[in-house]
Amino acid sequence: MKIKKEDIIKALQTITVPGEGQNMVESGAVTNVNVFGDEVVVDITIANPSLQAKKKTEVDILKTIHDLVYQKAKIKVNVTVNAPAKPKNEIKGKPIPGIKNIIAVASGKGGVGKSTVTANLAVTLAKMGFNVGVLDADIYGPSMPIMFDVEHEKPLAVNIDGKSKMKPIENYGVKILSIGFFTKPDQAVVWRGPMAAKALNQMIFDAHWDELDFLLLDLPPGTGDIHLSIMQSLPITGAVVVSTPQNVALADAKKGVAMFQQDSINVPVLGIIENMAYFTPAELPDNKYYIFGEAGAKNLAEDLNVPFLGELPLVQSIREAGDVGRPAALQTATPLEKSFETLTQAVVQEVVNRNDNLPPTEAIKITTMAGCSAVKK
Repeated sequence: MKIKKEDIIKALQTITVPGEGQNMVESGAVTNVNVFGDEVVVDITIANPSLQAKKKTEVDILKTIHDLVYQKAKIKVNVTVNAPAKPKNEIKGKPIPGIKNIIAVASGKGGVGKSTVTANLAVTLAKMGFNVGVLDADIYGPSMPIMFDVEHEKPLAVNIDGKSKMKPIENYGVKILSIGFFTKPDQAVVWRGPMAAKALNQMIFDAHWDELDFLLLDLPPGTGDIHLSIMQSLPITGAVVVSTPQNVALADAKKGVAMFQQDSINVPVLGIIENMAYFTPAELPDNKYYIFGEAGAKNLAEDLNVPFLGELPLVQSIREAGDVGRPAALQTATPLEKSFETLTQAVVQEVVNRNDNLPPTEAIKITTMAGCSAVKK
């Protein structure tokens, strides 16, 4: 018996591919049919990658051709799977209405001045005319209430569209929320990860931040539970990593950058800030002493191909200003004010570059344990 190609195609029109509504010819699943005497070769592409779907497709083709065309036909079925690629970042959580840019300020190591840098970035942004908020995400060591001289304040409840929301504390033009507002000064926060994450989510989503150009997240040191919880809950615009110049801090800063750059996280790194870069004595204003090493963070930024945002000196008045609750950037007509302005301008420029060149960052969903994703929006 001579088998006709037309008869084979007609027979295949009676079969529906698993998971699709049309028959396999109309859907385009059949990509090729060849007939050589009593031999038939059918090439087909399906989207379902399961072994069961592949086997069912092959069996259906064999049975249909034998039943409707020729019982003794020799049939070969080539099944190709073309499953749509799964997105690396699945959206979980939601943006906060009214907040244009969310900047995570991180450090691989504690004690490098990350919270001090966050506070001074915030007040400098406010001085530039931006609407700014700070979320103190360092659950176990909150410091923003002290740095903004509001440690005895308590957030009030406000009614927004029929829902009770926390009203952030405000000082120096910056809105602040911290777990420190809800604990006693001598009370240690001894919480497991899930409880800390729940507290953070309440401060993020149960607060009335109103309209903000920037929300700065003061993250705890390291690369752990809290960081993943934050990045799962919010679409982070970008991250800033703070380090001092010595090797032990740079090694941890490198891990901090690597955390944000993982495929399963994929948060743009806006750059690295070098804190305590050098010391200049008041009596020798032209001298710089590189106590912790010279240009370590700058060299790290070059090695990792991320922007270097600038350096800050080791100055006693920065520490004193933080201790009394008046960030040093508030001082006018001083070299420190200029340093913080230059640094903040660099951060803003990188945010603009990021928003011009990259899509909005999705809040990420960690899908595997091995995984452990405006100025213009």
